[in-house]
Amino acid sequence: MKSNPEPIPVILNPAARGDRAGKWLAQVRALSERVELWPTEAAGDARRLARRAVDEGRPVVVAAGGDGTINEVVNGLAGSSVALGLLPLGTMNVFASELGLPSNKWAECWRIIEAGRTRNVDLPTANGRHFIQLAGIGFDAQAVAGVDRDDKRALGPLSYLLSASSVLSDERPPVGVVVESADGRRVEGRFALVGNGRFYGGKLPLFKRARLDDGLLDIVVFKRLSHFDLLRYFRGVVFAEHDTFTDVEYFQTPGARIAPAVAGARIPFELDGELAGEAPVELSMQPGALKVLA
Repeated sequence: MKSNPEPIPVILNPAARGDRAGKWLAQVRALSERVELWPTEAAGDARRLARRAVDEGRPVVVAAGGDGTINEVVNGLAGSSVALGLLPLGTMNVFASELGLPSNKWAECWRIIEAGRTRNVDLPTANGRHFIQLAGIGFDAQAVAGVDRDDKRALGPLSYLLSASSVLSDERPPVGVVVESADGRRVEGRFALVGNGRFYGGKLPLFKRARLDDGLLDIVVFKRLSHFDLLRYFRGVVFAEHDTFTDVEYFQTPGARIAPAVAGARIPFELDGELAGEAPVELSMQPGALKVLA
């Protein structure tokens, strides 16, 4: 790739850095003469710009931001052979961690992009929309819904914990979910998390058997929901023993359907940290469908 002088589109959201946006943009631009900034102005712009890059025949597109920005870009690139490069600049950079990219070392990430080494990873889908790292149905999505964007910028991952505590304090407990896998397994619990890679919420190894290229979704169903249970689950994940708990079910499957345990109940789901709709959710996997620079 070093012999190719063509500019590389870098899709990024300046608003994500608030008052620091000007300095942030200058730092990204200074990485290389090949940086071609494509800033977004509104939700959905990153997907539209990624599709534009596909239509123009660009071989590489870089997503500069967190998992939410990457999600939009991936949905624009889906179905093409364009390679995805990453500059992990967001609040949460779980997918970048999954690929072994260094956070806050933009120059090193850019060298990886220009080196041009690619690998193909799986691309999961939920109700027709792609995600790269995580889907959460039920409690997790309710916590995401309660996060204020200003708090997210100021507090980072702590903002999710504060929102989760607020959800648990509500007098109306969240409705549970029913998971039906492609192989006929049926599991009922309070909430479910679906992973493509290993990590959740940073570098917590929630999906400990996951690989980005195994063609399988990793599903973890939690059967209880209280402050005490969440602390117990958290400790179990930290020490990689949660899959031994009798009230946690962890399995792999190429597809699944997750619905409310109570007919007609409204349960949100999130994809890569952004609200994406309400259950039921039809999940499937496209093995090796996304080319990434890593």
